[in-house]
Amino acid sequence: MPSQILHEDEFQARLDAGLWWKVFQHALRLKRFLIPLAFTAMGIAALDASFAQVTRWTIDAVVQRGAHADLRPYIGLYFLLTVLLSLGVWVFIELAGNISNHMSHDIRRLCFDRLQDLEFAFYDHRPVGWLITRLTSDCDRLARIIAWGSLDLVWGTCFVIMIAASLLLMNWRLALIVLAVLPPLAVVSKFFQRMMLLSHREIRKFNSQITAAYHESIQGVRTTKTLVREADNLGEFQQRSAQMFAASVKNARQSAVYFPVVMTLGSLAAGLALWGGGHLSIVGGMTLGTLVAFINFAGQFFNPINQMARILTEMQAAQAAGERVMGLLATEPKIRDSEAVRQRMFAAKTPTIPVSEIRFPVSDLAPDGHPANIDSIEFRRVTFAYEEGSPVLRDFNLTVRAGQTIALVGQSGGGKSTIVSLVCRFYEPTQGELLINGVDYRQRSLHWLQSQLGIVLQTPHLFKGTVRENIRYGRLDATDVEVEEAARLVNAHEFILQMEHGYDTPVGEGGNRLSTGQKQLVSFARALLARPQVFVMDEATSSIDTETEQAIQAGIERILAGRISFVIAHRLSTIRRADRILVINRGLIEESGTHEELLRRHGHYHELYTSQFRREREAAVLEGEPAHRL
Repeated sequence: MPSQILHEDEFQARLDAGLWWKVFQHALRLKRFLIPLAFTAMGIAALDASFAQVTRWTIDAVVQRGAHADLRPYIGLYFLLTVLLSLGVWVFIELAGNISNHMSHDIRRLCFDRLQDLEFAFYDHRPVGWLITRLTSDCDRLARIIAWGSLDLVWGTCFVIMIAASLLLMNWRLALIVLAVLPPLAVVSKFFQRMMLLSHREIRKFNSQITAAYHESIQGVRTTKTLVREADNLGEFQQRSAQMFAASVKNARQSAVYFPVVMTLGSLAAGLALWGGGHLSIVGGMTLGTLVAFINFAGQFFNPINQMARILTEMQAAQAAGERVMGLLATEPKIRDSEAVRQRMFAAKTPTIPVSEIRFPVSDLAPDGHPANIDSIEFRRVTFAYEEGSPVLRDFNLTVRAGQTIALVGQSGGGKSTIVSLVCRFYEPTQGELLINGVDYRQRSLHWLQSQLGIVLQTPHLFKGTVRENIRYGRLDATDVEVEEAARLVNAHEFILQMEHGYDTPVGEGGNRLSTGQKQLVSFARALLARPQVFVMDEATSSIDTETEQAIQAGIERILAGRISFVIAHRLSTIRRADRILVINRGLIEESGTHEELLRRHGHYHELYTSQFRREREAAVLEGEPAHRL
């Protein structure tokens, strides 16, 4: 896999408060869960801090009254605190679970929505597995850390404040001795924070690479087996897995050192409390109950700190996920409606537009206020490059009018697919203009334009579901009658009826239960059902046998009447009836004309056509069948 598509952005090596505020804003939409969660956490902190005080009162009562001490109030108070604590834990588990699930759902939906909006260029250097990681494990990780981490941070902060206040109230001098451990704890935490954050990012990076490798290997399993590449693929995968293993072990070692250091400092604080408090207890400066409570508090003081340190460590781990998810959500589509187009679309919906300004009946207008019919498409001095400095099209000019079929032929890499990709606005010209009805299509609605397209590609893609659902994908409000009519037009109706459940037959994952030719016919029907004004066929008949191809030609010609169509074809017999055939070479139109005109010129098209005719005739003779007339 090319290294550039696995490139991970370099992030700053510290906890980013701004990033976490952006993440937390998604949780603020769940105030109905978040606010009760915060109050529950504060209540639990208060209950936790109360146990040491009850212990203090109990011991002092025993010391003062001995066997005559009445312990029933303290036993009852312990029982009440235990019940309330159990209830509080149950409530926060419910609330945190709701926050985690809702937030995971919301972020994943926003990420998926953003991926739908992004242009094709965004996907050119990003493997599917790289993106899947962001929509799955990264989203889940953020949701968990916000839900459960927020709880622990609120609880820990409140608990620390309550313990610190109790220590200071009981004996402020001894409390300051205990709290003196905090500065070294802060230094240690900062030292480990950087190391653990970087190692967590390595883990997430390698996890993305492994997910991408999984997807690529499964998708290309047939190629792997035919080329006997199993052992080599396993070796490459083991290398990636070993990198993630090394990063995970490194992070685990850092955690294994960090947490014992925190616990050691906590034990040191408890020891200082025991030493100082024991002396005061001997000289009568502190009661035994207060000493026990002080030592208890000193030991407990570092439990919430330890918990918060753990949460900060998890936040360091999750920050890599947060940066990736928030980075995806912050990615603005490079191809989108301009502000002027959005304002015009908004104005077109309002009833305040003067009637005199509308030149067409409202029913004939697109959402952007321009005419809905596409009468012409014009390339005007268009230059385009996928990468700067390497233009694919150079100063390209072409005008196509409604009802015309333009065929594009030429060598691979010449720019044929780029031309139709620009027409579909999957990419936009680097220089020059592409006009619809004389208006730069960047001044038209992107959604409107792409809803007018019917596209059939060389490699058909079907979605998991039935044949009927896949055809209806072209127009979701189509009736069953319209679905079947579209299938008849492309000669797919007969083979569909012969299937086990007809139109309700599942096509399998990616349509793997259908032959390549059958999948292509279904994709033809799907495109025709959409009633496109612009029809694009990119090597669309290469997977269909000649007889089936001839059978669907008449149906396609009827559908394309009055519409603009672009046909990229390797099989030149399919484009003889095109209104104009363009021979594309290195981003320029080398030849242009009808089939007969180009043959009479004896140029590049003549050479392509005659050599292909010769090969097909020789193949037919070798098979003992008459060659089809080209």
